[in-house]
Amino acid sequence: MLEVLQGVVEVLVKYAPLLTEGLKNTLLVTATSFAIGFALGLPLSIARMYGSPPLKLLVAVYVELIRGTPLMLQLFLAYYALPALGIALSPLQAAILALGLNSAAYQAEYFRTAMGSIPRGQWEAALGIGLSVSAAVRHVVVPQALRVAVPVLTNEAIYLLKYSSIASLITVPELLYVSRIITSRTFMYVQVYAFLGLTYVVLGSAIAKLMRRVEAAVAVPGLTVSHARSLTWA
Repeated sequence: MLEVLQGVVEVLVKYAPLLTEGLKNTLLVTATSFAIGFALGLPLSIARMYGSPPLKLLVAVYVELIRGTPLMLQLFLAYYALPALGIALSPLQAAILALGLNSAAYQAEYFRTAMGSIPRGQWEAALGIGLSVSAAVRHVVVPQALRVAVPVLTNEAIYLLKYSSIASLITVPELLYVSRIITSRTFMYVQVYAFLGLTYVVLGSAIAKLMRRVEAAVAVPGLTVSHARSLTWA
């Protein structure tokens, strides 16, 4: 047993630069695609809730199209189909784009549900004091919806961490890709993939802890964490 552990440590030390590169790319894909999803998802949810009928339909089609097709297909379209339109992306860029657009569709639904959970009385009160519809959305609805959505956004960030592994299919050197390189050289499949799984667990736990701090930082009296979770899935 001691010899096995020693062998694993030696392999990890030997391939530390490769694993570090994989970790960096995994975190880059996860963080960037989440940011893209957030930047697009919130406006999409507002458009679907308060936009004109044609705009609502357009957003609904986008959301259902993304949610109704495999993420792997979206990745292949970004990497292999876009060059036919004159848009050539590197593997890393294609992975970030595909995961970001995918996350945008899901985050749009999370935000839409969160906004729908805000009591109607607050909306009526905002309009009653003279706020315009856009001002009421910006100053009353969205700030509360963002707080409500934090728990489910935590899940989304962890999902993206795990989904980033499909970027290996287009040769992005993330954690799974570099682990395959290491196992092909060392034949230590069980040990290397067990270490990979543990790494994902640690990273996922770190994301969850970070988001709990965000949740505590934005919490307001009268809207507890448990209440927010129930509203998110209402």
